[in-house]
Amino acid sequence: MNLNLRQAIVRRVEDKSSEELREVIEGSIGGDDRALPGLGVLFEIIWQHTDEAIQDELVNTLKEHLPH
Repeated sequence: MNLNLRQAIVRRVEDKSSEELREVIEGSIGGDDRALPGLGVLFEIIWQHTDEAIQDELVNTLKEHLPH
């Protein structure tokens, strides 16, 4: 079976509890750069299943915390 990176990441977390998902995210933030693609896939899932108001809030939060 040939899995792409997105599928492999989703399979790695698909049966985890909310607490375990939080641990995966928090354990990846600020860590090794190899974790960044995984965070990107998780963010993509969040983005695709979030309404526009929350997307706007996420974008504003990002903008506020980027270096000027």
